[in-house]
Amino acid sequence: MELTLNVQGMSCGNCKQAVQGALKNLDGVASVEVHLDSGKVDVSFDEDTVSTEEVKEAIEEQGYDVTN
Repeated sequence: MELTLNVQGMSCGNCKQAVQGALKNLDGVASVEVHLDSGKVDVSFDEDTVSTEEVKEAIEEQGYDVTN
């Protein structure tokens, strides 16, 4: 499954690395692309292994707000 999330609070390279690292550590996540300029995160994952809620929670645990 591919998902694009709106994430607020990301503004620098460290933010990008934090979000990418958190998502890549989840089983079932195939790829992550963080777009700082638009505040969007593209995630490709196996929904049989990880849920959309788990993806959102992983981002929120890094201190960012997911708005969709």
